[in-house]
Amino acid sequence: MSFLIPCPNCGKRSAYEFRFGGEVKTRPEAGSSNEAWLGYSYAAANRDHSQKEWWFHTYGCRQWLFAVRDTVTNEVTETSLPEEAP
Repeated sequence: MSFLIPCPNCGKRSAYEFRFGGEVKTRPEAGSSNEAWLGYSYAAANRDHSQKEWWFHTYGCRQWLFAVRDTVTNEVTETSLPEEAP
């Protein structure tokens, strides 16, 4: 199923132009336990509804961006470049 992602540089584009980069997570601090790093690297919350994710615009501006996507409907409600994110 395809959906549209509004790229901040290129406008609305098909999701097929992008590469999914995973959920946005908080990185553990240096010296954290192995369990913390394993959870960061391999565990996914995989929530229903709104989730902040990384996407790479492979066939467009070749920029990483944040997207807030509803995981049930695949509707992208918000996008921003990492340097513009709050």
